[in-house]
Amino acid sequence: MILVAGDFHNSGTATSWNLLRQGKSALESLEPGIREVEANEADWSVGLGGYPNALGEVELDGGVMDGRTRASGAVGSLRGYLHPVSVAYNVMKQLPHVLLVGEGAIRFAAETGAEKAELLTDNMRENLVKWQAGHGLVDGKGDLIKAVRAGMDPQHSGGTTVYLAQDANGDIAAATSTSGWAWKYPGRLGDTPIAGAGFYADNRFGAAACTGRGELAIRTGLARFTVALMQTGRSVEEAVREGLADVLRLPDGHNDLHLYAIDNKGNYFVASIQATSMEGGIFEHFYYVAQGDDETTQKKFSERVG
Repeated sequence: MILVAGDFHNSGTATSWNLLRQGKSALESLEPGIREVEANEADWSVGLGGYPNALGEVELDGGVMDGRTRASGAVGSLRGYLHPVSVAYNVMKQLPHVLLVGEGAIRFAAETGAEKAELLTDNMRENLVKWQAGHGLVDGKGDLIKAVRAGMDPQHSGGTTVYLAQDANGDIAAATSTSGWAWKYPGRLGDTPIAGAGFYADNRFGAAACTGRGELAIRTGLARFTVALMQTGRSVEEAVREGLADVLRLPDGHNDLHLYAIDNKGNYFVASIQATSMEGGIFEHFYYVAQGDDETTQKKFSERVG
């Protein structure tokens, strides 16, 4: 068994790991862990208290994938509901579709009894007012395109939570959740709810997921590409390195992006592209791993590529 999690505050990894160790499937173990991240107000990149868009609306994205069947469910631009990962699971279970967005996602969340929430916290509302004032927006009026472009912040353009797991039966799953790019243009979708870009799982080979500048993962189909490289015989490390190397071939590919992957043999590798590095090439970016008989998750640094 293995769990690899990009979870900045390590909010839910212990929950998912304990469920795996109790014999739960990878698919059913990931949702409860990510729900804890979504409910953690201290995590500004996911769920409650997450960064809003430029007009002050918190729009959430999430996705799940079953590596046994390659079934997937996802939601984008979900407003007013706390747990996009759970709504995504229900999309996979109850609909013949993969992805719902906007008003359709909201309607589906309501029909399936998803938990409602006021997602914009007082603290984030204060941050929003300051950001809008600094970029010429008054009561949501002004040049929104200019404000969004001028307000781009590499440190707040990602922050997705991603979990990858393989259970005792060898089944693999992936799950993701995010509030997306801080101060994004309303309706923006990154890679988080897009199977093949932000996440992918296939029992035969492995799984991959991304955090950071999602537009780069979309343009390269990064998660699916990484798993496809394992399909051709690359090791999980080779697949991650080649996947990120392909991103670096883009003219603007030297931006913050983190790629997580596991193979079907219990191996893992995580690496990053970062626009700016700290001394010695070590970054303030963590992921967590639990494997075998480990009682607790282990904090790691990701490795720099490019």
